[in-house]
Amino acid sequence: MSPSSLKAVFLGTGTSQGVPVIGCDCPVCRSADPRDYRLRTSLLVEWAGTKIAIDAGPDFRQQMLREGVHELHAVLLTHEHNDHIIGLDDVRPFNFRQQKNMPIYGLPRVLDDVRARFAYVFEANPYPGAPRMKLFPIQALVPFSVNELPILPFSIWHGGMDILGFRFGPFTYITDMKTISGESMKAIKGTEILVVNALHHTPHYSHLNLEEAIQFVEEVRPREAYFTHISHHMGRYSDIARQLPSGMFLAYDGLHLEIPISSNLFTFAK
Repeated sequence: MSPSSLKAVFLGTGTSQGVPVIGCDCPVCRSADPRDYRLRTSLLVEWAGTKIAIDAGPDFRQQMLREGVHELHAVLLTHEHNDHIIGLDDVRPFNFRQQKNMPIYGLPRVLDDVRARFAYVFEANPYPGAPRMKLFPIQALVPFSVNELPILPFSIWHGGMDILGFRFGPFTYITDMKTISGESMKAIKGTEILVVNALHHTPHYSHLNLEEAIQFVEEVRPREAYFTHISHHMGRYSDIARQLPSGMFLAYDGLHLEIPISSNLFTFAK
């Protein structure tokens, strides 16, 4: 694809249980609409041949297969909850194909958790065939790059947990947010395409509900906004999508966005 555009692919748009939920017979979980079938939340970003996954939950393998991903250059972690990191073992095929360690970027606390959960990866003599990862600590508001793709991490609050969102020029990705600081709001100023979590309709202690997510979008004022990390309690896609304000959309698994990049490539607000 052209370096003049950034591609975002919704690998999954569901909550930690996914949709349908095991044993649930609600109208959403019984829906025949594929847009109501939601794997755990994750995103693939592509630019000028570089492919980066944001989070690698329990559906990571299935998501890579569905989208036909043959190479992957890095994984960015928003935080250490199971539905965001437990699929990291499945970077192995990329290790074998690309003959290199998979770069994993996250907060130091999150990388410590990765070392603990995947201790077999980091042993002095790991068994043959174990995943190979190289861990890179990052911090909020300190830009970094993967293969010349500039990325700005910023802090958001998932209840009482400090986690990361990521900005790629005009595109900003946020999941599992409840609140955000003024400093981080400045960092995403000028976002044209925004992704943010919207769990369902009732208040939640660690996630935005739909009303709060809409208010947040109205404050950021992007050209378009897409809601992710959606529970089966939200309602069916066909019912909710038509109720949203102009320029706001429910994301769904497999949705592809192509975002033009202007000549001031990835200029971040200060």
